[in-house]
Amino acid sequence: MLSLSQILLYSLGMKKIIRVWDLPIRLFHWLLVLCITGSVVSVNIGGNAMEWHAYFGYSILVLLLFRIVWGFIGSTHARFASFFPSKENVLNYLSGKSPRVLGHNPLGAISIFALLFVLSVQVFTGLFVDDQIAFQGPLSKYVSNSMVSIFSQIHEGNQFLIYTFITIHIAAILYYRKFKGEDLIGPMFSGDKEIDPSEEANYLPADLGRPSKDGFIQRTLALILLSVIALAIAYLITSS
Repeated sequence: MLSLSQILLYSLGMKKIIRVWDLPIRLFHWLLVLCITGSVVSVNIGGNAMEWHAYFGYSILVLLLFRIVWGFIGSTHARFASFFPSKENVLNYLSGKSPRVLGHNPLGAISIFALLFVLSVQVFTGLFVDDQIAFQGPLSKYVSNSMVSIFSQIHEGNQFLIYTFITIHIAAILYYRKFKGEDLIGPMFSGDKEIDPSEEANYLPADLGRPSKDGFIQRTLALILLSVIALAIAYLITSS
């Protein structure tokens, strides 16, 4: 049964606006898109562009480390605990028994964790790559030639997993837009999700009552965290 406020919103054609993605998460997402694109373009150009490939790789490493930490101390829907997929909620989602969620649904969560994992593998192995032509990873000199070869092979092969998961991610966005009428891109720009009062019953009340904090304190904390991580990676690279 709709509440008085829901009836009023519905009668006025107004939607409930809830902050889901904080600014740090939105910037992380689009900077990651930019850096992955730059990394792919530069590695395909080769030659002197490999230096840019390295810079994009280091930037991705900084972003991933930030996202991992923010997944524990960030706002409500940025925290891993809020969307960690379990067998039960995945099965309930596939069977249509689970309520709608503001953040990542169980399948989306699996996709996110998988993408974070393969990207982490890529940047980690990249630190040890040495093609003896255009690029030498800053940590390659600390391991044997056989280990450099192994890391290089993983780095080369893992890119196809990255392309696969990115393709799945984009396909899911298009699927939800076309067949479920759910815009997943808009909220990643604005941070807000619009909920029609008539659809509120499809969500858990607790979920609707947990907007993500996105104020000065959260943004300042995120900036400090990102700066510390960037400085630490810069020191690692320059001192190796």
